[in-house]
Amino acid sequence: MYHTIIVGGGVSGLMAAHAASETGNRVLLIEKNKSLGKKLLISGGGRCNVTNRLPYEEIISHIPGNGKFLYGPFSTFDNESIIHFVESRGVSLKEEDHGRMFPVTDKAQDILDVFLASLEKNNVEVRTETIVKEIMVEGPQVTGVRLEGNTVLEAENIIITTGGKSVPQTGSTGDGHRFAASAGHTITELFPTEVPITSAEPFIKEDRLKGLSLSDVALSVLKKNGKPRVTHRMDMIFTHFGISGPAALRCSQFVHKEKKSQKKDRILMSLDFFPDKSTGQMRAMIEETIAGNRDRSLKNTLKTLLQERLVLFLLDFLEIDGSANGHHVSRENIDKVAAFLKGFRFNVDGTQSIEKAFVTGGGVSLKEVTPQTMESRRTKGLYFAGEVLDIHGYTGGYNITSALVTGYVAGHSTTI
Repeated sequence: MYHTIIVGGGVSGLMAAHAASETGNRVLLIEKNKSLGKKLLISGGGRCNVTNRLPYEEIISHIPGNGKFLYGPFSTFDNESIIHFVESRGVSLKEEDHGRMFPVTDKAQDILDVFLASLEKNNVEVRTETIVKEIMVEGPQVTGVRLEGNTVLEAENIIITTGGKSVPQTGSTGDGHRFAASAGHTITELFPTEVPITSAEPFIKEDRLKGLSLSDVALSVLKKNGKPRVTHRMDMIFTHFGISGPAALRCSQFVHKEKKSQKKDRILMSLDFFPDKSTGQMRAMIEETIAGNRDRSLKNTLKTLLQERLVLFLLDFLEIDGSANGHHVSRENIDKVAAFLKGFRFNVDGTQSIEKAFVTGGGVSLKEVTPQTMESRRTKGLYFAGEVLDIHGYTGGYNITSALVTGYVAGHSTTI
């Protein structure tokens, strides 16, 4: 008979196992992979962006998928608690841009080792390469788990930390959603977030801009009325299937949501190449550049402002003769170039699959989970933490913060 069984040995499962075992209870951590923390080891490009040091409000604003739910768990364990947890165990952290926290060594393995040492110290039993087939419930209370092969393990508390459906090679294949549903929980629609965006525009299919990287541009997902639903100002890149890079990844969940809202197969996005300039300022800059290069062709003049491939595409797209010199460029064409650079619109048809996404949108409905404890409102002794929940944020340490905080609160709640 175990006090607590944690199903899933990822980020939130590791933290839940640590917290559940702090008072000496008999705790079992079950993982279907050969080893623990597979997704943790590849997070942050193998450096592990372990949390973010921004204030609560800013962290919540970077978790557009139900981030406000985290105010409850934060009252028990927050981002500063994560930093203390890691650093008090001998791994120093450093702060990079936008509050992102990494180990000074830039090695995710050092973060994983902190957890493994804690589990060993607290005598947590770990079973890897073990598959849970069923969460067992009798009346209002969990009683244990049934493993593949029909072995039953009894427990007073079960914490489900199996992740979402993204990056399935790490073991996140949706098991937790099946367990939750079997215990009477609602699973909201699952969809990919932080994922590249796809487009069937001719210029994409023809690889006209494939590989073109853009720095500090403003990318928007447009509503039906043509106004932005969301805008992200970051870098991006055109690909053979659409667009990628930080700005595209952040916009991706809104592509999904806007497609549903508009009930369309395709929606519009808009790209502002010079977000610090108004259309008027853009026009003035082009005019000034042309005035200083009257004898050069428009094509060569624009190359002083833009990458050559973008210039060639722009002129072709707008049907402007790029060979005309500065003396013969019409006001109308200057207006067209300025408008393009401030709002190039193109259709997108969706995103890559949930398996290719960094983060899963949707999950166990938060209406059925108590935020201060992470316990099910439907079944006593059943807890949820991490990406199995309907919480999703942008990359930058926000999702791992959510996973660690909810994992700690779930584990700690079993000891109270």
